Amino acid sequence: MKILHRETERHVLTVMVDNEAGILAKIAGLFTARGYNIDSLTVADITENHAVSRITIVTNGPPSVIDQIHAQLERLVPVHKVIDLTESGPHLERELALVKVSGKGENRVEALRLADVFRANVVDSTTSSFIFEIVGTPEKVDSFISLMREIGLVEVGRTGVVGMMRGPEGI
Repeated sequence: MKILHRETERHVLTVMVDNEAGILAKIAGLFTARGYNIDSLTVADITENHAVSRITIVTNGPPSVIDQIHAQLERLVPVHKVIDLTESGPHLERELALVKVSGKGENRVEALRLADVFRANVVDSTTSSFIFEIVGTPEKVDSFISLMREIGLVEVGRTGVVGMMRGPEGI
């Protein structure tokens, strides 16, 4: 029996929605009902009058599934616009993480050295631990966390990806 492997692609979708109760549940329900996975999800109010929120979703799937997700999101009533940043051209992605690391002696020195290389800030310090704040691409954050595992990683908190198209135009 021959198994067909569909190539999956990572996509960053930005969804502009009315800032109303239940919209996030509707979007999560759309993904759940169809068996789509959400790798990262961030939501924030973006207007002065609190009327519109921006939802950034990172998901994976073959092109046909990504197209289907895009079309289904656009059909939801409180959705104003759906942009696939991955398809739209050059864009920036950033994520913030808080990373707690314990250690003394050489491990402490190495944690500080690596934080400097990754441009992570110390936001809390005790004699036996640090909490670092790191901002960057998801790959940069992953790399930093991976290195901290070897030193004494205790805990990680991540915000999820936010993204924006490059250039002077807005959504």
